[in-house]
Amino acid sequence: MSSISTRDQQLKLHYQQKLPNQMVTALVVLDSKLTIQYVNPAAEALLIKSFNKLYNLPITTVFYNSPIKKERLEQLLTSGQEFSDSDVTIEFFDHSRITVEITASSVEFSKQPHIILEFKQIDQQKKMSIEAFQHQQWESSRDLIRGLAHEIKNPLGGLRGAAQLLSKELTKEQQEYTEIIIEQADRLTNLVDKLLGPNQLPQMAEQNIHIVLEKVYKLINFNNPKKIKIIRDYDPSIPEISFDQDKLQQAVLNIVNNAVQIIDEHCNITLKTRAASNKTINGRRIKLCVQISIIDNGPGIPKKIQDTLFYPMVSARDNGTGLGLSISQTLVQQHKGKLSCYSRPGHTEFLILLPLQEENNNEC
Repeated sequence: MSSISTRDQQLKLHYQQKLPNQMVTALVVLDSKLTIQYVNPAAEALLIKSFNKLYNLPITTVFYNSPIKKERLEQLLTSGQEFSDSDVTIEFFDHSRITVEITASSVEFSKQPHIILEFKQIDQQKKMSIEAFQHQQWESSRDLIRGLAHEIKNPLGGLRGAAQLLSKELTKEQQEYTEIIIEQADRLTNLVDKLLGPNQLPQMAEQNIHIVLEKVYKLINFNNPKKIKIIRDYDPSIPEISFDQDKLQQAVLNIVNNAVQIIDEHCNITLKTRAASNKTINGRRIKLCVQISIIDNGPGIPKKIQDTLFYPMVSARDNGTGLGLSISQTLVQQHKGKLSCYSRPGHTEFLILLPLQEENNNEC
């Protein structure tokens, strides 16, 4: 077997030195005191800090929570047995969070024991999986409710008709009871119609997306007893897009009204538009989208309802009907778009994505 030449050894060393800086996996090297001795560029991006700021910091001080217990790292130094954890939530001191897979292994540098931590961010894959599941659940619940709603409407119509016929045979005093039956039947029919959601196809027309947001801005300011500040942050370079103005206005207005009712007087709401590229909408990769963000700095949405927020009859308010966001979801879906929400205390963002071009030109 031929021996490795000096040139080959230099080439090997070159690769060993350069590769960590080219990797998309975040690498963090700790010494025996569990302080940071090296991070590659991917780790700098993940931790949102430069190597100069991270150098010699104890790893336990970098995160708000402790994704890896100190005892496990110390045991790794002793035993040399590597370990991996999947689906680990890392929380930073600004309370932002990411989800990662972590691998910890023991190595030697300069004859001293060290630990290499590998962080692979999986938020995007997890988010796509959750969104696909939630979309499927939302469609299933919508179909179930629509089926039930139709079954309820039929007997309600018969009940109302029978009450009207009976009313003609009764005295004026007795007609009071049939009027109650008719009134309550109408109320239930109205509720069922809301559960069914919009039943007309959108009337699409090429127009500026900011027309919708300006109308919502004016409507909210006309009736704003809390004096909540509405901030507009528009991208004027966004080209015209095809949409139904009334339906999209209703979708945005429902979201903003919900925020107005939940947040306090000192809070504000931001209406923001941007162009976004390479987004996934209901399983399709879209090259170019319009992104509408409705952001507030209120208390946030309770975590227990975040996964079912767009289901009918789910509300964060005690007196809420839980229909507004469900209707908004349906209206956005009619535009082949996506409505999602990300919320934590102090920051809630509803995100509407609408394909900017024709659907058949957008799939990658």
